[in-house]
Amino acid sequence: MLDKRDFLKLAAGGALGATAMSFYSSEKKTQSQPSSQANALNNIAKDMTPISVEERKARVLKLQDFMQKAGIGAVIIEPGSSMVYFSGVRWWRSERLTALIIPAEGEIGFVTPYFEEPSVRESMTFGDDVRTWHEHENPFTQVANIIKDRKVKHTTIAFEDTVRFFVQNGVNTALPSYTTVSARAAILSCRMYKSAHEITLMRKANEITLTAYEYVHKNLKIGMTRGDISGLMASAQRALGGTHLFGMALIGESSAYPHGSGKTKPLEEGDVLLMDSGAEVLDYESDISRTFIIGEPTKRQRTIWETVRKGQQIAFDTATLGTETGAVDDAVRAYYESLGFGPGYATPGLSHRTGHGIGMDGHEMVNFVHGEATPLAPGMCFSNEPGIYIYGEFGIRLEDCMYMTEGGMRWFTEPPASLDNPIGSMGAL
Repeated sequence: MLDKRDFLKLAAGGALGATAMSFYSSEKKTQSQPSSQANALNNIAKDMTPISVEERKARVLKLQDFMQKAGIGAVIIEPGSSMVYFSGVRWWRSERLTALIIPAEGEIGFVTPYFEEPSVRESMTFGDDVRTWHEHENPFTQVANIIKDRKVKHTTIAFEDTVRFFVQNGVNTALPSYTTVSARAAILSCRMYKSAHEITLMRKANEITLTAYEYVHKNLKIGMTRGDISGLMASAQRALGGTHLFGMALIGESSAYPHGSGKTKPLEEGDVLLMDSGAEVLDYESDISRTFIIGEPTKRQRTIWETVRKGQQIAFDTATLGTETGAVDDAVRAYYESLGFGPGYATPGLSHRTGHGIGMDGHEMVNFVHGEATPLAPGMCFSNEPGIYIYGEFGIRLEDCMYMTEGGMRWFTEPPASLDNPIGSMGAL
């Protein structure tokens, strides 16, 4: 299944076509200038500080402690959020291997093509071991050399979940006496539990998105298209100091399908408008959904909106320290089923999980989904989005993110209290 970010990447490359691209408004992750339409908004992220080298080194030490206890000799990571998380190196994936090797003991190492070494070193925040390979050489030999040079005690190599098969196969061939496992548990032992600094960055990303919603809601006009609305959201997020990640605007019947449809229509009186958008601040993301009614809501629209709002509160109240994350989804679904929705994931009803983990990636493990047994613990962050979708008619989704503390769950953004005041507010510190 594609998440919204993967969907955008495929669509931008032409794999899903022009129709698919029209679902979302997206851009490269840059702090580009806002349009003149949002110039009245001020940058509220300029005081945020990036993750420090010391924090990244502490993350590596924490990972290494887990590895030693689990009998893992090394973890292999390709470019992506985990590479940034541990090393600060920002790179891209291609058929030419660039990889981060974290041994259970000792210095981290990188493998990259010879001609990329200067650029990789420029991106590095610490460490000095960069092994290069020429186009006619086998890059996996250099991966094996780093692991052998560290003289690790354990002959087990763990691969981060998104590492591609050809990389795993190449390393296995270069180190035939080593066994291979998933690094999921090792990576999650670090990334799943956010620090106070990470929470601060996520809070700011959520503040930017919520403030942008308030701006967009005030500027909605009959006749606007989904592109107009998504563009307005993007320019507002940029003006507020965030990096716009995605923006979705589903009008009328399209709101009944969680990620939209190919049907297009301008905004009209009586329409449901379901929006879903996220911004990034120094690598950390927000994900907020709001559903507005254009003009006076019908009794049915108001009832479904209020039901979803109660579903959100049930999820929040169920999410207590030590509770299995799957129980949060179960509690919401039981409430919806008592009202005749479902059963389970059937529509009319909640056709997707109640929420997902979030941090440097918009969708991270673990999720509020049936059967998930991971207990809730301080530092864990989630979306809370138990929508109700009625095919052929409309859908309602409210989505706010929240995080667990020693004192219980807290909102990054508090959901709106009513459909008549549909924005909400920042959660209490």
